[in-house]
Amino acid sequence: MATSDGFPASFYGEPGVLGLLSNGISAFLVLLQNFNTPYTGNAPVGVENILAGVHLILIGGICQLVAGLLSFRKYDHLSGTSFIGYAALWGSYGATQIYFGASAETPITASMPQQIMNNYSVSTDMLGNMSLNAVTETTYPLFMSIKESAIAGLVPYVFLSFILAFCSATVNYIMPFVFGAITATLIFEAVGLVASSWALVVAGVLELLILIFAIYGSAALLIKGLTQRLVLKGFGTPLFNVLLLGTTNSGSAQSIGQEKKKNTKYAEPMALGFFCDTVAPFIFTFYSFGYMKSFGLGATWLSIITVAQLFSSYYAHLRQDCYHTTKFGLHATYWLIKAWDEFVLSVLVVGDSKLVSGREAMVGDWFFVVAGVVVCVGSLNTDALELIHNMLFVLLTLSTVPQIPLQGYYIFFGVACSLFTAVSLYGTFARLINTIAEKSLIPVGPQPISSDMLKKALKCCRAEQGDQEALPQTDQASDALFYLLNGVAALSAITGSSSSTNPAFLNLTVPWVLISGAIIQAYVSRLQVTGTGRFGSVIPSIYVAVWATWTWFKFAGNLLQFSTETAYGFTAGAIALLVINAFLMLIAAYRNLVLLFLTTVMEVVLVCLLLSTLQRLPLQLEIAMLALLSIICIYGALASLVNCIFSQRLLPMGPPLIKEEVKQESAPELPCPVSYSQHTSGLMKIAGLLEEGGVCGVPTDTVYALAASCKNPRAIEKIYNIKDRPAEKPICICISNVEQLVAAKPPFSPLLWEFMRNVYPGGISCIVNKGDWLFKLGVGPAYDRVGTKDSIMIRVPDHTVTNHLCDLTGPLAITSANPSGEPDSTHHTMVIKRLGNKIQGVLCDGDSNEVVASTVVNCLKIDEGTIAIVREGCVPAVKVRQIFERVKSTMA
Repeated sequence: MATSDGFPASFYGEPGVLGLLSNGISAFLVLLQNFNTPYTGNAPVGVENILAGVHLILIGGICQLVAGLLSFRKYDHLSGTSFIGYAALWGSYGATQIYFGASAETPITASMPQQIMNNYSVSTDMLGNMSLNAVTETTYPLFMSIKESAIAGLVPYVFLSFILAFCSATVNYIMPFVFGAITATLIFEAVGLVASSWALVVAGVLELLILIFAIYGSAALLIKGLTQRLVLKGFGTPLFNVLLLGTTNSGSAQSIGQEKKKNTKYAEPMALGFFCDTVAPFIFTFYSFGYMKSFGLGATWLSIITVAQLFSSYYAHLRQDCYHTTKFGLHATYWLIKAWDEFVLSVLVVGDSKLVSGREAMVGDWFFVVAGVVVCVGSLNTDALELIHNMLFVLLTLSTVPQIPLQGYYIFFGVACSLFTAVSLYGTFARLINTIAEKSLIPVGPQPISSDMLKKALKCCRAEQGDQEALPQTDQASDALFYLLNGVAALSAITGSSSSTNPAFLNLTVPWVLISGAIIQAYVSRLQVTGTGRFGSVIPSIYVAVWATWTWFKFAGNLLQFSTETAYGFTAGAIALLVINAFLMLIAAYRNLVLLFLTTVMEVVLVCLLLSTLQRLPLQLEIAMLALLSIICIYGALASLVNCIFSQRLLPMGPPLIKEEVKQESAPELPCPVSYSQHTSGLMKIAGLLEEGGVCGVPTDTVYALAASCKNPRAIEKIYNIKDRPAEKPICICISNVEQLVAAKPPFSPLLWEFMRNVYPGGISCIVNKGDWLFKLGVGPAYDRVGTKDSIMIRVPDHTVTNHLCDLTGPLAITSANPSGEPDSTHHTMVIKRLGNKIQGVLCDGDSNEVVASTVVNCLKIDEGTIAIVREGCVPAVKVRQIFERVKSTMA
């Protein structure tokens, strides 16, 4: 199996090795801390806690994060969600240890004002650390309520760990023990923070079990990765069959939801997104109901879980899923902004009247309300669970609008967070089970509105002409998130503009503008690097600099009281941004009118920034331009999201103002005859060329292939010469359906027949024993030219054109249409350019359905109860094994 550069093949092949080891070592680090306190009576000094925290972040956080990312690339939903989720847990707990260590190292008598010392008493907490305990509520926010924050973070992970343990029991019987022990450990860790040291001893014993289970599981996976066989027991055999959990919902959104085909090279990240949406609001619930008096450590926990949620958005983007890319990116932005907003409020020393005025001045929450409604519209053709989840997010954003009186603000917010947590927890369980089973076993509700009805409703918003206009290649899955982030930054910046003379209000503005406009938009810029359009990431990259500059000037300028000479430096910067944005307007003119309007209004905003550096700013102009920019962003986000979901221009974005001139040149002479799959005559033409002994490029359900008739041995030999294919690499045969095999009466076992009926037609090639039955299939004189001496690989593509071609010609010998060692051909033009002068024809069918070739499965020992994955292609190895285990259990 191919690996990334410099990374061990065993870890890449089985990333669970790295993930399980990270969990085991992390548990061992916490075990040492827990056992040190109750038995020795020696409180760990601050440096020890800090070192333990750093190691937890590096091992349990970063190393396990790598394991999770590799698991998503291997189409492993459960491991990817678990490892990234636990990476956030151990990283957050490592940060907690660092906080404990920092508090233990705080000089208590030498440097603290006597007024503070009078309000605090010194004690030893349950982890054995010296700390300061607040006596009065007035000065409590000066020091972080570490224990309360840690408990608030641990409790949601207890529920989520239980769900992960339960779901993993449907896959194997090693991970349930690891995750189950983590669940019990978290319970006693939380109890130990509030009860007594006995709970830490119990937690230490459980952490020892985690280490033992993790070592065994890592060894089993490592040997499996090296030998490609299950030597040690535990993996591949579930504790119970996931199908026992329910019956398939025939009307599930998985079959009738978004119509755009997703890239199946990566696992589905929806469960991870719901996972993060469980942890974040739960911590806010604790804080809103008064169980946490300060939000320093809480903001750290939320920042870490936000990173995990951005990864769920990232993998949705890799799957070309614009809806979940936007949804999870928006949620991550919201949690991060609210976390640091509350942190600023918890440490900002202002009077109550100023605090209320500061909240009332904030308007960024209103943009999140509208953004939540936009995402609700995008979920109307998914399932009821998604719609309910998005509606609760709208309620959540409504609960934090600044006009709510401060007395009821946190109660409303806490209730909304509680409801959102409950639905997110259910969503995590449902998405995990349903993706493992590849069926809708856990109910998620019907599709609220059919895709056709939603299309018709949206088409009413525009003229009928151009309704079927295809989405331009310049449009990307992250465009909606780009508009939303700029809208949040623009509307939030109004507060900074209107309160430029009040540094306290500017403190509240900083998280809103900086996080959305610069930090998360840098992530969007990274997403758009992979786009197909020219200058794809230029605009978001420049706007990162714009909002960062705006924040630094508005905040630091008032805080540090810049001199006139220093302000001139910002003036020069504003002029430079004005010039650069003029070029961005030119780029936008090649895209659409909405983006052009956005860049034009941004030009005026930058003029306002320039006037502000010269202290000549008309305040009303800046407020009006920022408000207009946010309105444009709302429409841009809605149109981009809806259009991307349906891959059509349902909502107008406006034509490009400048259209690229296409030079009318005479079509170059093609190196070989071409035919088009939409025409019966074209199909007949390619069939005739194959019958005459030619080699042709043909589409399949995966990538393009070179085909030759199995009746002509010389044509098959041509394929080796055309591709420069080594003679020892066999060529497979392609047939149109399984019934052709049945008619040839091969001596296959019932288990093999049942397995093939479950994987055919599709992107899987099965290696079976060779025999005289191939002559009955129609292989003919080319018997010795296909397969090996004893085996043959058979493909039944899930592709109408290819199957019709096989019906006309009989079995075809096929192999991928690329020179040996080069990437696969995913479009007919690639076949023509690379091999056109060597072949006799190409059947043109546009883009391939997949970006990689088929998965090859060795079924020679299937009667012994084993199969081997020779090559992992478009169908993940995990999915193939799941199908095989299901077939075996059915046959048994």
